[in-house]
Amino acid sequence: MCAYGCLLVETLKDQLQNDLSTAMRARDEIKRDTLRMAIAAIRKAEVSGKEKVELSDDAVIGVLQAEVRKRIEAADAYFSAGREDRSAKERAEAEVLSAYLPAALDDDALFALVAEEVAVAQAAGLSGGKAMGSVVKAVRERAGAGTDGGRIAAAVKSALA
Repeated sequence: MCAYGCLLVETLKDQLQNDLSTAMRARDEIKRDTLRMAIAAIRKAEVSGKEKVELSDDAVIGVLQAEVRKRIEAADAYFSAGREDRSAKERAEAEVLSAYLPAALDDDALFALVAEEVAVAQAAGLSGGKAMGSVVKAVRERAGAGTDGGRIAAAVKSALA
């Protein structure tokens, strides 16, 4: 609340910037470096088109999900190359970024949601591979931005098989 009783709506990008300032004051190097990297990725996404745009919170979540995925893949690569120190750093960065992502559905809830949408698709006359696209789209809308698309697609594929 501001001094005049108005509500301040903070975007995810503003929250990242404020947390960066806090991490700098606390001398938290991992969080500071990770948030700098995330804010740079967001800014890059904002200017990547023909004209600069302000990303919505959903678009920022998409950028953060991509960054988390990159960190996890890098951590796996470092681990397989015998660089456990670098792997641990990448995993710590992924953990910092994951705190800003919405909670993902657990497997049971995801499979229940998929089963409902498969039943709807079958009632509409779609089955097998023809239903895949419509079911994935419907599940994605209901599951929210926190659930990985790969998990959704795998669950739908197994349900339709």
